[in-house]
Amino acid sequence: MDTISFHDINKLGNIVEETELYRQFHFQKMLIMYDSNYLEFKRMPSLLEFKEKENYLKSYHQKYKQNHLKFHFPENEKLSEELKNYLANSPYDIGFNELYTILPSQFPYVDSNGKIDIQVVTNRNLQAFLDLNYKHDSEYGKQYAIEKGELLKEQFHDSKHLQLVANYEGISVGYVHIIISDGIVEIDNLHVDQPYQKKGIGSQLQKAVMDTFPDKRVILIADGEDTPKEMYRKQNYQYMGYQYEALKTY
Repeated sequence: MDTISFHDINKLGNIVEETELYRQFHFQKMLIMYDSNYLEFKRMPSLLEFKEKENYLKSYHQKYKQNHLKFHFPENEKLSEELKNYLANSPYDIGFNELYTILPSQFPYVDSNGKIDIQVVTNRNLQAFLDLNYKHDSEYGKQYAIEKGELLKEQFHDSKHLQLVANYEGISVGYVHIIISDGIVEIDNLHVDQPYQKKGIGSQLQKAVMDTFPDKRVILIADGEDTPKEMYRKQNYQYMGYQYEALKTY
């Protein structure tokens, strides 16, 4: 299997600054979205270099009334103890993501379930899809949910994006967003409402992706400290690497 890296993950933000040390992503449409407004180091910074870029990013974000700082570090590299201690004491939330990939033919067999109906989002069911996303995104604040809804409407009309909604006994309970590129499709934002989890809905959503794109490689990002990654391993996804990140809000 050819090498897949975090560079293959879709990034909403535009690169507004790039040097030999870092590249900075900025997404004017959703300044409140942490994952699209951040600084990514191309090599591991020294503590002094990090502090300099920290001050730079804080000044930049303040111009746009953004109240967060987020940093991505080089993939498959651990933080130095000096840098880790500084981040922890600042304080930042430190975490890491893991990258997985699979060929659709390697996805395990999934039993059909007459209670589950996976549908492509169309004009007919778009509102149900948006309502479900709004309910989930509201956990991060009303303004975030509103802006995310507008973004989803734009992506609905973009051929590089495909949205699926899962119905369970006629009720919309889950969804997945698929990002399409040459040879690769990315599973993004797979979600099933908590009361309906462990009913096979997440697997059916993934199976729909595999069936729709049998000739493409499927990739996804999992929280390195969360349990879904164990499910992906059992489903034959191949682990490709990790990436540390740090977030501070103020």
